[in-house]
This record gives sequence, C-alpha cells and structure tokens, in this order.
Amino acid sequence: MDRFNETAPVMGFILLGLSAHPKLEKTFFVLILSMYLVILLGNGVLILVTALDSHLHTPMYFFLGNLSFLDICYTTSSVPLILDSFLTPRKTISFLACFGQMFLSFAMGATECVLLSMMAFDRYVAICNPLRYPVVMSKAAYVPMAISSWAAGITNSIVQTSQAMQLPFCGDNVINHFTCEILAVLKLACADISINVISMVVANMIFLAIPVLFIFVSYVFILATILRIPSAEGRQKAFSTCSAHLTVVVVFYGTILFMYGKPKAKDPLGADKQDLADKLISLFYGVVTPMLNPIIYSLRNKDVKAAVRSLVSQRHLTE
Repeated sequence: MDRFNETAPVMGFILLGLSAHPKLEKTFFVLILSMYLVILLGNGVLILVTALDSHLHTPMYFFLGNLSFLDICYTTSSVPLILDSFLTPRKTISFLACFGQMFLSFAMGATECVLLSMMAFDRYVAICNPLRYPVVMSKAAYVPMAISSWAAGITNSIVQTSQAMQLPFCGDNVINHFTCEILAVLKLACADISINVISMVVANMIFLAIPVLFIFVSYVFILATILRIPSAEGRQKAFSTCSAHLTVVVVFYGTILFMYGKPKAKDPLGADKQDLADKLISLFYGVVTPMLNPIIYSLRNKDVKAAVRSLVSQRHLTE
C-alpha cells in the first residue's frame, strides 16, 4: 500500500514556532505585540486622513489608503496566531483554519506586489507627463487599477491555496514555522508537489519579477526626467513626490531578496542556527514592513503631516 493508505489523514497541524527557544518567546511576544499596535495605529491614521481630508483625495493617496488597509489585513491574518503561539507551546490549528490563514496572507502579499507597481505608474505619469496626469489618472482609471490589484492577488491566492488543500497530508503534521506558510506546509504533503512548485514559480514571475521590472523601468524614466529639470529646487521637489514610494519598494523587495537569496548553511549546527534566523527574518518581514510604511509616508510627506495635524486640531476643538 502507498503511504497515504498506511496513515490516517491529518485533521490539523501543530505550529512549532519558537517552542525550541522558550526564553525568546516572552521577549518576542512583547516586541511583536508592540509593533502590531503601531501598525494598527499608524495605518489606521493614514486611512482616516486620506478618507477625511479632501486635499488628499488624489490617486496617490487613494493607493496609499489601499496599501494601509492591505497592511492591516496582512498582519491581522498572521500576527494574532503568532502571538498565541508564543503563549501556547506547539500551538494546534485546524486544517481549515490553517488554509484560511494561508489564503489571506498569500492574497495580501500578492496584492501588495501589484499595488506597488500601480503606485510606481502613478508617480511616472505625475513626473514624466504632468500635463496629462489629470486625464490619465482620472478616477475612472485609478479605481479600477486598485480593484484589479486586489482581484489579481485574491485570484492567485485561490489558485495556490486550493492546489495545496487538494494534497493528501498524513503522518507528520508539525509545521516548522509560526504560521501556515505555504512552503512549510507543502513539505508535509505525502504526494508529489511538482505541480504546486511549478505553479508557485509561475506566480512568482507574475507577482514578483514583472512588478519589479515595471517599477525599475518606471523609475529609470522618472530619474531621467528629474535630471533634465534645470533647477536644483525643481529636482528636489520632483524627487520628494516619489521618494516615499521608492523607500517602501526598497524595504519591501529588499527584505524578500534577503530572505530567499542568502546562502544556506551546510553543517547541522549551522543549519539549526539558520532555521532560527529564517524564522525570525520571516517574522520581522511580516511586521516591520507594514509598520514602516506609514512612518515613511508620514515623515517624508508634508501633505500627510498637515492632514494629521488638522485632524488632531479639529478633534481638540470639538472637545
């Protein structure tokens, strides 16, 4: 008989998390909880000001509001589960809950990749074709652009998650991760995962490589246009309109490249240390980038800072 018939199918999973390092769990619980609260506050304020301040009813801030909402959804799909795993050694999670969390994380990650490329196009039109900007980036254009970003990310997640759910899982049900990360889950399947791997490679090309290329080309044209501006003040003003987005892109994709591009350890001791490092890098990737996004856009954007001050002053007046 094959392996699937020899063992009972898995009805749930055990999340290993940092159970092998109990001394770190309390420290990281406080740290991740603090960062999560900052994420909720920072992104929540950005959503509020972009919705309430009429001066921010532009394509750029519409995309920024979507990005903030996406970051809240992304972290909420995983951080509560991570925090619970710090308090509950070898946290158990049901089959459906595991794949539900996988779907949400996958959808938000893919959507952010597409959304960042849409924001790059917005900056390209604003700097390279400013006279045509109101026509090209009209509400009839930027709203469907945002919707298509969400639709593409959700569709990709449906494909990847449904393929993973169809696999037989039997025997080992311990996920060596904080959450139901798809690669960690696929390792537990007692069947050939070649189709899943091929599907993920294609998805990575569509949602990682193509957006990165699109963003790179956009900024090549943006940089060329800025360098042709005769005055230093004009160049600085033009660059300031896209510096926040460029910083977010570098942080987002730079972390991904660092996670998956670093060399693997060969000796067992090094492999154990690397396993812990990989978990921590993945953990911080899931919370640091969403936490930095509102900080970057607030510190480097006079309009956002003015809108926040106006919102605070209005609240004081009403009180």
